[in-house]
Amino acid sequence: MHGAILDTVVSTETPEGILLELRPAGLSVRCYAFMVDFIIRVVVWIAAATVLQALAGVGQATMLILLFLLEWIYPVAFELSRWGATPGKRIFDIKVIMDNGLPITPAASLIRNLLRFADFAPLFFGFAFASMLMRRDFKRLGDLGAGTLVVYQPQTTRKFALPQVELVQPVRLLAPADQAAVIALAARASRLTRDRTDELAALAATVSGDQGRSGPEVTRRVLGVAQWLLGHR
Repeated sequence: MHGAILDTVVSTETPEGILLELRPAGLSVRCYAFMVDFIIRVVVWIAAATVLQALAGVGQATMLILLFLLEWIYPVAFELSRWGATPGKRIFDIKVIMDNGLPITPAASLIRNLLRFADFAPLFFGFAFASMLMRRDFKRLGDLGAGTLVVYQPQTTRKFALPQVELVQPVRLLAPADQAAVIALAARASRLTRDRTDELAALAATVSGDQGRSGPEVTRRVLGVAQWLLGHR
């Protein structure tokens, strides 16, 4: 058992040597965000067409310019804003950043959006879907070319305390990586739903001798192992 099994967190180091943990946004949430942005652009297009249709040639030229702006400038402008995200991404609390955790640069934003034509092939973002499903960081081709990453917005840091549970001695010797994974689960338990905590604890149940089992009791025993590893005995 290793920490990678329990989450899809990606670690990166900033130029200042600070280690950051980033949570890449998966395929489903990015599809939802794309659909919201698509609907917004369609609504703007229809509203503009209604107003400009009476202007004949000038109106048609304006519509072409607006189409270009909505297709290519819309995502770049919002990604370079202080939110680092289009309205669709903001609704789902995700944003675009550089691989090193820094805000996205103008050049990177242009590259990742210009490469959408490659992601679109062979049929309606087929290459994009394939790339995202094969990678742990869910990068599409545009992200690979630009060195960018779509991640969940970091939540406000809250103080947390390990749940008070009965100490449980692990049934086997644990490698340092396994110890770190169990302790990390316990540290996050107060910020997870009960079902999610039980799900993750079931993956680590071998440390308490409860392999193949799940539920609140197994979770308490796994968290008890974390307390034991931290020396609370």
